[in-house]
Amino acid sequence: MTERIVVVGFGPVAARLVDELLPAVRTGLAHLTVIGEEPEAAYNRVLVADLGVGRTTAPALALSDAAALIADGVDVRLGVRVRRVDRARQQLILSDGGSPGYDRLVFATGSRPVIPNLTGLNPDPAAPVLPLGVTALRDLRDASVLQAAVAGGKRVVVLGGGVLGLETALAAAEEGATVTVVHNGPHPLGRNIDRGGGAVLAASLRNCGVRVAGNARSTGVEHNALGGGFSALLLDDGSAIDGDLLVLSCGVRPRTELAEGCGLSTAAGILVDHKLRAHHEPHIFAIGDCAEVRCPDPECLQCRTARGPSGLVGPGWRQAEWLAGYLTLLASGTQEAEALPALPAELPGVVVLKARGMNMAVAGDVSADPWDEEALTAGAVNGRARLQIAQWADPEHGRYVKMTTRAGVLEGLVAVGMPRTAAELVQLFERGAELPADRSLLLRLDGPDQAAAAGAVDPERTVCRCAGVSGTRIAAAVAGGCGTVAEVSGATRAGTGCGGCHDDIKGLIEKHFQGAVA
Repeated sequence: MTERIVVVGFGPVAARLVDELLPAVRTGLAHLTVIGEEPEAAYNRVLVADLGVGRTTAPALALSDAAALIADGVDVRLGVRVRRVDRARQQLILSDGGSPGYDRLVFATGSRPVIPNLTGLNPDPAAPVLPLGVTALRDLRDASVLQAAVAGGKRVVVLGGGVLGLETALAAAEEGATVTVVHNGPHPLGRNIDRGGGAVLAASLRNCGVRVAGNARSTGVEHNALGGGFSALLLDDGSAIDGDLLVLSCGVRPRTELAEGCGLSTAAGILVDHKLRAHHEPHIFAIGDCAEVRCPDPECLQCRTARGPSGLVGPGWRQAEWLAGYLTLLASGTQEAEALPALPAELPGVVVLKARGMNMAVAGDVSADPWDEEALTAGAVNGRARLQIAQWADPEHGRYVKMTTRAGVLEGLVAVGMPRTAAELVQLFERGAELPADRSLLLRLDGPDQAAAAGAVDPERTVCRCAGVSGTRIAAAVAGGCGTVAEVSGATRAGTGCGGCHDDIKGLIEKHFQGAVA
C-alpha cells in the first residue's frame, strides 16, 4: 500500500525533505502532503534581510515551486494552519476544515522570533501584535517594511547583537540607512565571541557606519510617530534611542505548541531519538529548528551533553536528507530501514558573519584567556592535555585572531578581519587537524603575499557549509557550463543557505573563466 506521509511546515528544511521524497512519490511508494501556514511555497528565510535591503529578489529566494510539486503528485496546501493532531486516529484537523490522515507525520514547524517583554509590545508567542514600525524580520512581508525604511534613508534601530541582527545592521547602513545596534552586554555576539574579539568587532561595526549601544537594557517601545508608529526605544537609564523602524533580533524559539498539544515530549524542542522519531511514537518525526535530538536512553553519552536545536539550516538539511532515505525504506516495506545507521551526530557549528567589508568566524569554546591557569588546566584530566591559547590583536586595523588548542588540535577559534586566516582555521577545525607548531604561519595568510596564498587553497575544502558542497564539486559544475552563482546553486545547492559562500562561488567561477581565456 502507498504510505501516507504528511509534512507540517514548509520552510527550507521541509523543502529539502520534500525534494528528497519526490522519487518515492513518482514511483507510487508514497503519497506526500505538505502543509504551510504562509501563502508562499518554501523560500530562504535566512536571506530575508538581504531582500529587505534590496540585494536580492523574492523569486531568487524561492526554494520550491508549488505548481511543479503538484504536477509531480504532491498535495500542497498553502495558507493553511494545523489546528490539532489526533494521534489516536492518525489524522490532522486543519483550519480550512480538511482532515488528512497519515501513516508517517513529520513536524518541520521551525521556530518563531522571540518578542521581548517590553512596554508597548505584546510578547505572547501565540499571537504577537507588533505596533506599526516594529518588525521581527521573519518573512517576506517583514522584508518589504525594511526595504521601505532603507530606501527612504530612515533611522533603523536593531535590538539584539546576534549574527542576523548585525548582518541586517551592516547591510542597511551600507544601503543608506542610519543604523543603531542595541544589545545587553559588553560587546556584540556575547554568547559566541570572547572579550578581545568582541571589542574589535564592535570597533569594526562603528567603522562601517553602525552605531553600537552596548550594556543597554531596553524597557519599552515608544510609538508616537504619525499613525502611532515606532518613534523610540526606551532604556532603563532613562535615555531613549530615536528611530523610524525597530528590528527585533532577539533570537528564536522552537515551535513546539502543536506537538505539545498532542502529548509529545518536548524540552527546548520536540524530543526525538537518533532516528528523528518522537519519543514513544514511532509514526511521528521532527526535523530542523523544532527538533531536539535527545534519545530516551539515560546511558547515551552523546545525549548527556546534547544541546537544543542549533538554529542553523545546514544541520536541518542533513536531517531532512537522512529522514527521506529512512521514510523511503519504510514505505518500501523492506527490513533495510531498521538496519539503516542512525543519523550521525552534528559537528560543532561555525558562526560566520557575512557582510561587505567585514569578515568574522567563531567556533568552539573560546572563553579561556592565555594566562587563565585555572581554565587552561581544568580539562587536563584523565590524561588529556591542557589547553593552549594563541592570541593576536591589531585593534587599529580591525584584526584579531585567537586559537584554542589541545595537543595541537584546534578546539576553538575567533578570527575578525582576517578572511584567509579564518578560512584556514575553519577548515582545520572541521577536520580536527593539528595546527602548525608556528601559529604565526596562519596569520601570514592575510599578509602582503596573500595573492600567492590564495592560489594554494585546498580545492577539496568545503565552500558551502550549509549544504556541505566542496570547491571541487563547484568547479566541476562551472566546467560543466554553470556561469553564475544561481546556476551553480541549481546544480549543487551551494549558496542556497546563509549566502555567506556567494563570494567564494563567484571566485571559483572567475578563476575558471580566467583560466579558459589564458
